[in-house]
Amino acid sequence: MIRLTRRNGNSFVLNAELIKFVEEVPDTIITLRDGEKILVTEDADTVVDRALEYARHIRFLPEA
Repeated sequence: MIRLTRRNGNSFVLNAELIKFVEEVPDTIITLRDGEKILVTEDADTVVDRALEYARHIRFLPEA
């Protein structure tokens, strides 16, 4: 799970395993595997970093 912020300022927690892709156009949009889209204040690199950290924590992946 990763903590993110919606455009309205509300914080929420997202299951990172549901992320299909992340894009900046210019706002950051996360598209989930079911097609749902979520607009967040964090940039794409931050979302990816948090998702990777989550994966390392869950799967014990080595740090880069």
